[in-house]
Amino acid sequence: MVAMNYEAKLDTGAQDEQASHYDPLGEEGTQARAARRRLWLIAAVIAVVVIGIWFLSHRNAEPEFAASSEEQVPAVTVVEPGRSTVTGRITATGSLAARREMPVGASGESGAVDRVLVDAGDWVDAGQVLAVIDRSVQTQQIASLAAQVDVAEADARLAQSNLDRALKLVDRGFISTADVDRLTATRDSAVARVKVAKAQLGELQARTRRLNILAPAAGLVLERNVEPGQVVGPGTGVLFRLAKGGEMELRARLSEDDLAKLSVGVTAQVTPVGSGKTFTGQIWQLSPTIEEANRQGIARIALSYSPELRPGGFATARITSGSVVAPMLPESAILNDDQGSFVYVVGKDNKVHRRAVQTGIVTADGISVTKGLDGTEKIVLRAGGFLNDGDLVDPKLVTQGG
Repeated sequence: MVAMNYEAKLDTGAQDEQASHYDPLGEEGTQARAARRRLWLIAAVIAVVVIGIWFLSHRNAEPEFAASSEEQVPAVTVVEPGRSTVTGRITATGSLAARREMPVGASGESGAVDRVLVDAGDWVDAGQVLAVIDRSVQTQQIASLAAQVDVAEADARLAQSNLDRALKLVDRGFISTADVDRLTATRDSAVARVKVAKAQLGELQARTRRLNILAPAAGLVLERNVEPGQVVGPGTGVLFRLAKGGEMELRARLSEDDLAKLSVGVTAQVTPVGSGKTFTGQIWQLSPTIEEANRQGIARIALSYSPELRPGGFATARITSGSVVAPMLPESAILNDDQGSFVYVVGKDNKVHRRAVQTGIVTADGISVTKGLDGTEKIVLRAGGFLNDGDLVDPKLVTQGG
């Protein structure tokens, strides 16, 4: 009984302890705390999103502002050209030819060619025999005239002897003065016949020598147009072509403007097509006329002989056309319109101003400016065609050629 009461007390105490720890608001408090946590989490997410949107919107706005600024003040490249010595170069093409070409033909009597002694490419001296025409008939004629000279000389000697004897007898009275005069006339006639015979012989010998076709001057044989057995005469045409002294020339074709820039004596560098060599020559003649069809003239450039210089070949010449000391600008910096050539100069206020210029020598490196600039200005190199006088720019200075 006592035991049962004790257990009952224990059960009653446990129930009382559980009753003392029971909280009727505990479940609701837990739900409130969870709700607050959710609100704080949502607020934090919203704050992050707002901050991100603000950052992105402001980051995109800066390039737009910068781009807008760049559009308002364009950046341009400028250069200070300074002054330099500019040497003009003119390039021309043309054909090679003998500077002094000498055509040689038969100038004597007609006949068959007996021998040809030279060929194309041979060097010959002045008076050298190039070919020989048959002279068998002329040889006999020369022999006949030589005999007639001998006869005439014998007659002249006899007439002189008769006159000498007569003069010795005049003082003795055996010969009259009339006889002396007759003998003197006979002697004079005989002497004259000797001269005639010798002249005829000399004429025939000269004509016979013309059967030898000779070189009129020393030079190089360019063409041979005759063969042994060929009948030739004064009307046959050119049998040989020679280049006097072997000298060649380039007949360079130039525009009217380029021709006006040159003078006799100017040096030129000539390069034949197919040859890696360059030869130095000089202009020795400028064409006095301009062809109306193409407005071109010819500059004849003298060249010393070389095997690579073949008449009829094609060659290129680079000619020096003088030099000036002036600012040099690339072609992109010089603009043109109805008023002429001009450039844009950047002032101290970074505004561009149009300035008229006059151009000079044109080279592969640029164009010289002979009037309008002193070389210390800042010149817009490119994009000048998009600018107007007074535009504000952002100049970017570069060195010449940069």
